[in-house]
Amino acid sequence: MNNNILNLDPKALWKNFYSLTQIPRPSKHEDKIREFMADFGKKLGLETLVDEVGNVIIRKPATPGMENRKGVILQGHLDMVPQKNSDKKHDFEKDPIETIIDGEWVRANGTTLGADNGMGVAAAMAILESKDIQHGPLEALFTSDEETGMTGANGLKAGIIKGDILINMDSEDEGELYIGCAGGTNGNFKFKYSEVPVPSGQAAFKLNVTGMKGGHSGVDIHLGRGNANKVMTRFLWVTERNFNLRLASIDGGSLRNAIPREAFTVVTVPQEKTGEFLKFLEDFMLTVRKELSAVEPGLKLEALPASLPANLIDEKTQHNLLDALYACPNGVIRMSNEMTGLVETSTNLAIVKSENGNVRVQCLLRSSVDSAKEDLEQMMQCVFELAGADSLFDGKYPGWKPNPDSAILKTMLKIYQDKFGIIPEIRAIHAGLECGILGGTYHNWDMISFGPTIRYPHSPDEKVNIETVKKFYDFLIETLKNIPVK
Repeated sequence: MNNNILNLDPKALWKNFYSLTQIPRPSKHEDKIREFMADFGKKLGLETLVDEVGNVIIRKPATPGMENRKGVILQGHLDMVPQKNSDKKHDFEKDPIETIIDGEWVRANGTTLGADNGMGVAAAMAILESKDIQHGPLEALFTSDEETGMTGANGLKAGIIKGDILINMDSEDEGELYIGCAGGTNGNFKFKYSEVPVPSGQAAFKLNVTGMKGGHSGVDIHLGRGNANKVMTRFLWVTERNFNLRLASIDGGSLRNAIPREAFTVVTVPQEKTGEFLKFLEDFMLTVRKELSAVEPGLKLEALPASLPANLIDEKTQHNLLDALYACPNGVIRMSNEMTGLVETSTNLAIVKSENGNVRVQCLLRSSVDSAKEDLEQMMQCVFELAGADSLFDGKYPGWKPNPDSAILKTMLKIYQDKFGIIPEIRAIHAGLECGILGGTYHNWDMISFGPTIRYPHSPDEKVNIETVKKFYDFLIETLKNIPVK
């Protein structure tokens, strides 16, 4: 596509980011990128190892005269979220990402870009291969499977990493230093259904909710964007009652940490009600588009004629499923009392999929307050178990409690002010950074997170601001020069 990103500054970082775009690396399919990173470290003559959960660790000795500095761990994750527009042909397990320079931004051609967390990984790679940047003892920790389970962070064993200061490069607003994040839990719910024959006199339709923005279920949850599963459910719930709609299949969302952009169902309605049904769909779409006009201008709900399905979901399960999905909490539940503008607790109705006699529902619950997260779990358990579903909460990971007295925070605050003439904001993030998990294993670490400005991660609109990449990298270099002594 447009390879001019190789000419952007800083060239050392963009060169490595371009290399990352050429290697397929969706979550759970990281063999190629893991092999690439291990070869990268070995070719530099640096100590390189891959642990049993697929994390890559590369160590670089201090530059002369910097041996007495505290050890720094530069940390990022190898995987990326595979999301694409419905009209884009792209195989995330085989095809490279096509990059485009779009004014002040770099984006991809109809897919996620992988700046989350390719920017952090590329910055660490540039530092590792540099010959003229001063730094103390360095370790680069490239974790696996961050986006779908934080497998690498959870599986990192104590004692492998030697450093004292963790610099996570996975936050998405330049000029902000992050010192805390939310914890999370996966909510899994399962309905078992019987397949029943289609009654006579039915017309079939494929319903499509498309054109929504989606986004990161932590970073973007406060923007009030629509959720395709919620829009679809609202329509189905009303039309079940008013038009005797029956459900054959449902498929909405694809990733637990991405706000669903699309949802699809196959339904039937009595033939004599099709005209009235289609008129209601038009009115419903106008209503929802008006409600969400400021945030979802591309929202589209359409009904396309379809062949009659072989079977339908039994009526009782359908009714209970739609009740539970409609009642399921979604979006921001509570804002933080401690930090203005920070979401405390949220949930994302991420995936709804029928297959082989089961409807699987998955949500991602987040909160910086453990008790609030537990309360939300119990609320959702009540909703789904009252509707006859099985419930399971797994994949729990802790939040990262802010430490305003952090030594690396004070160092970086001074460096940023001296270098750029302004004081960076100190923030916590509602997304689930790996710092919470890693700090649970390495209690001695002083941790901080920062990065360039990235917008709309986890969606095909993902983009990274070019100017902030240079500021981010310059700030990183200056920080490494000024790491405190042991």
